[in-house]
Amino acid sequence: MSKKQLKLGAFLMLPGHHVAAWRYPTVKADYVLNFEFAKQQALLAERGKFDMVFLADGVAAGYRTSAFEQQSTAYFEPFTLLSALAAVTSKIGLVGTVSTTYNEPFNVARKFASLDHISGGRAAWNVVTSHGLEAANNFGFKEEPLHAARYERAKEFVDVAKKLWDSWEDDAIVYDKENAQYLDQTKVHPINHDGKWFYVTGPLNIARPVQGHPVIVQAGSSEAGKELAARTAEVIFTAWQTLDEAKRFYRDVKSRMAKYGRHPEELKIMPGVYPIVGKTIEEAEEKRQKLLDLIPESLGVSRLSQQLGVDLSTYPVDGPLPELPDISEINGIKSRFQLVKDLADREQLTIRQLYQRIAGARGHREIIGTPEQIADQLQEWFEQGAADGFNIMPPTFPDGLKDFVELVIPELQRRGIFRTEYDGSTLREHLGLKRPANQFSKKIVEQKIS
Repeated sequence: MSKKQLKLGAFLMLPGHHVAAWRYPTVKADYVLNFEFAKQQALLAERGKFDMVFLADGVAAGYRTSAFEQQSTAYFEPFTLLSALAAVTSKIGLVGTVSTTYNEPFNVARKFASLDHISGGRAAWNVVTSHGLEAANNFGFKEEPLHAARYERAKEFVDVAKKLWDSWEDDAIVYDKENAQYLDQTKVHPINHDGKWFYVTGPLNIARPVQGHPVIVQAGSSEAGKELAARTAEVIFTAWQTLDEAKRFYRDVKSRMAKYGRHPEELKIMPGVYPIVGKTIEEAEEKRQKLLDLIPESLGVSRLSQQLGVDLSTYPVDGPLPELPDISEINGIKSRFQLVKDLADREQLTIRQLYQRIAGARGHREIIGTPEQIADQLQEWFEQGAADGFNIMPPTFPDGLKDFVELVIPELQRRGIFRTEYDGSTLREHLGLKRPANQFSKKIVEQKIS
């Protein structure tokens, strides 16, 4: 393939990304906590030659939010599900979301190293920070940490995890039965990390991952998030509504990488896309309307309130948004607050219209149409320098993912911008990312040369 290839992730949020997906006529109750169903979706994505499947996660049920009983909030813990999926798939990458706010580097590094070995080199970590009082309370904290502190901790957390993955050199295990030597101790290194947030001596108690490091994915688009991504991320999952916004973000983040000694090709930017596919535009619009009709008003207002961090329940649903706080006062997801506010301002949307716009895509780009029309829009962003690929967010499962695999992917393949077969076996090979050098063995080599 000589033409540049776009990257695709399949975002598995069961039973669908739309807030009312669980009410859709074709969606069944056992599509949620059902491994067999999750396996079928992963295999479908692998049949479509997706680079990876992506699992979101949170550390709170959202019990304190209004309309809690109207939402599908039960889902598998990512490591458990991805480990099971690793055993029944063979090529597709496995991306798990794990928070740096309420975990410890040693545990997370060990689990991702294990997943990478189990899957033969297909693991990736979506690095997130956690916000919200309910999440803080679940981990023994009476107040949630501030936005800046969360990102400062995340930066050091990733550094420690990388040191732990490198604490074993690739050839540390010698397995010499005759001389009773399992490993070469000179190639296993304590990391002796002593920082502001963490004190970790190491080494890890599992050999270096197949990929060297699992692929690092990051989802923040705030100023702190962009800086963290430029420094550490290999994939960014982001959200933009317009081509111009996406192009500015793309240029901004990639331009920051040089100061960290990184090349722009070492980072793949993959905005989320919520596609509603129909064999005709009328069929696609009918699917969209059917989903909108299933949203309880109280749930729509609650979901929008969560996105903005502002209680909207006392305002007229067919009126405009009230005056919102300055972004500096937001301790939640700053970039998503700004995106939703900008969408409302740009299109002069009422509260009802706005919650309908985010009920499926949650601020990500919604595209509706025939396979050719969907492919046109993806190709435009890809070729105009707004994206290296996309994280696909089907409205419902299995129909939404099946429509994309069977109708849109063949169109992308006909245009020569998406693979027809996997070229490698690891996620790094799919994404065109280099295997990182081991920082400890590299340091030893440099010392010998000097």
